[in-house]
Amino acid sequence: MTKLDIFLWIILPYISITIFILGHIYRYNTDQFGWTAKSSEFLEKKRLRFGSTVFHWGIIFVFFGHVAGLLIPKLWFDVLGITDDMYHFGAIWFGGLAGLAVVIGGFFLFLRRVAVKRIVKNSSVSDYVALIMLGIVVLVGFTNTAGYTATGGDFDYRVTIGPWLREILTLQPSQGMVLAMAQAPIGFQLHVSLAFVLFAIWPFTRLVHVFSLPLKYLTRNYVVYRNQKPYHKAKVAQKKEIN
Repeated sequence: MTKLDIFLWIILPYISITIFILGHIYRYNTDQFGWTAKSSEFLEKKRLRFGSTVFHWGIIFVFFGHVAGLLIPKLWFDVLGITDDMYHFGAIWFGGLAGLAVVIGGFFLFLRRVAVKRIVKNSSVSDYVALIMLGIVVLVGFTNTAGYTATGGDFDYRVTIGPWLREILTLQPSQGMVLAMAQAPIGFQLHVSLAFVLFAIWPFTRLVHVFSLPLKYLTRNYVVYRNQKPYHKAKVAQKKEIN
């Protein structure tokens, strides 16, 4: 186990997680008005409607796929009767389709960001950094699924990356899992390390809007709109009665 292995698979994750947590706290306390997706729909709508819809639906399925593959132990799938072949079939086809949706949607969003003059003038450096980093992480991950796993690669991230990540999150990193990560295929290593870099810059970009889902709209009262004319007629009639 080299110093680089220790940095990549122990130090970097904890640096990233620390910045991720403290950065969001700092951003929320100092820049609540900037805690937004900075919607630019009024500047351009056609490309945004398609790109954003495809991207967000894809990223939702990608997220839950990662939760299932990394945070849920493989033993649980065995208990439920989900064989390795069944799991990999779903990971390749459903995960691959979700990843493809993210790639296509992200491409349209990036094209919109660099091709529409009004969008360009209203974009910041952090917008491009976040979009490019997110795109790289997604492309590398999609390549691992489509290029490695789908072509018969025998690397099982559920018994390497998954246990390693759970050890990191429970503050119990072990030498064995660090060595396992050091021996993982380069594509998976690149995907994981770049993901932690993305998490480190996350609090300082528009990506913070992920934690601002308008869930209160699900329980709030309806906003009732009334026609102004009947109200106006009633007021006129009331004045006549008074006079």
